[in-house]
Amino acid sequence: MTTSTHHRTRPEVGGLRMDLLGVYLNDHLAGATAGAGRARFMARSHRDTPAAGPLGLLADEIAEDRASLLGLMRRLGVPERRYKTVAAGTAERLGRLKSNGRLLRPSPLTLVIELEFLRLGVKGKELGWRTLRSLAEADDRLDEQVLDQLIERAHRQTITLEDLRVDAARNALLTG
Repeated sequence: MTTSTHHRTRPEVGGLRMDLLGVYLNDHLAGATAGAGRARFMARSHRDTPAAGPLGLLADEIAEDRASLLGLMRRLGVPERRYKTVAAGTAERLGRLKSNGRLLRPSPLTLVIELEFLRLGVKGKELGWRTLRSLAEADDRLDEQVLDQLIERAHRQTITLEDLRVDAARNALLTG
């Protein structure tokens, strides 16, 4: 009696498991979609505050980073899974409706929470770039210099977001 063993196929290109890399990159694209939407919303919502300049710059950079990810996915031949980006964009917009303890105006904590959310997203993005950087030696479609620049930009964005977060927290939670 002969037994047949069924192996799940794992398409590999240049040493990379493209099936899993596709899932990974699409998950990051979904996060980038939500992050870009939230950053644009925050920049508009706080345009009359001292945070307006840094938030506007961050929104532009985060949108550029999303475009960089899409370009990298195209270079790797990874198709965009639109259902993930649509779901992430919808979830981000629905998140704007959350209760903030106030009915008619935003809570002083709104900016703090939004900055924390965005900072977590930027840190996740940085980790994604670092993962790709660690794979660059296995696949010449991954440009080490470009990934190093994206990692550095994410690091700078994290510092900016932390500075804004601390200021917002102090303004919201300290009296006087």
